[in-house]
Amino acid sequence: MNHAHTHAPRHGAPHGHHPEYATDGQAEILDLDAEVLAEHTASLTAWLPLRTAPHRIVDLGCGTGAGTFALLDRFPDAHVTAVDASAEHLHRLRTKARTRGVEERVRTVRADLDDDIWPDLGSPDLVWASASMHHMARPDRALRHVHGTLAPGGLFAVVELAGHPRFLPENAPEDRPGLEERVHAAADRRQAARLPHRGADWGPLLTAAGFTVEGERTVAVHLEGSHGEAIGRYATGILRRIRGAVADRLSPEDLTALDRLLDTGGPHSILRRDDLTVRTERTAWAARRT
Repeated sequence: MNHAHTHAPRHGAPHGHHPEYATDGQAEILDLDAEVLAEHTASLTAWLPLRTAPHRIVDLGCGTGAGTFALLDRFPDAHVTAVDASAEHLHRLRTKARTRGVEERVRTVRADLDDDIWPDLGSPDLVWASASMHHMARPDRALRHVHGTLAPGGLFAVVELAGHPRFLPENAPEDRPGLEERVHAAADRRQAARLPHRGADWGPLLTAAGFTVEGERTVAVHLEGSHGEAIGRYATGILRRIRGAVADRLSPEDLTALDRLLDTGGPHSILRRDDLTVRTERTAWAARRT
């Protein structure tokens, strides 16, 4: 949906992309996701075990374009077909493409990837799916669709985040230490039933769909300092959305403490903290249609 990973209503989370919750603010979170994780995304595009530079790329669950633009930067002769269920996300992506002067290299397709029949995506050399596969109701069927779409010898890259990023020190906030972990635990319990493939090992699923897995890589993300202002907005956006999903599962004291952090005009606002980091893991699988 990168991820969330995210995409309203289901595909592409941002990197993340975090579509499990209400769609308001989702596009902004995806944009921040792209900005904060840009170097990690670039390193993953460089890692892909490609035999030749791809010319035709599909970005499944593209969100607002984090993967699309990383791939266009990495492969200057390539064209990308960007697929998402959200018209708003695709509109943002097209606007960015015009701003960057690459609109002639991008085609957008609005589609729900849980539909029985997929749109014609051509015969790409590379399919990229970041933070979108775990939103599929039937990922096994989606994997078979991708296998049938790829050109022989083509590569499928699946990238997933290990849950939502963490931002606060463990002893924060001062009056409710460990708050962030309790909030995440409540979110994980709520999502376990709705998103059973979140955190899955995609290797066996790719193999079962007929792919040959040629690489797997887990990258630890730990960012601090240089993205200070963006990290503050990113943390506020993600925690605000999680709050909307788990407010009824938190103690009154934790909810009060969380609301103080999310009050952007208040003295305890996340935006006023100078000790924020972004901590998560991203795992990528590279699978070939042999």
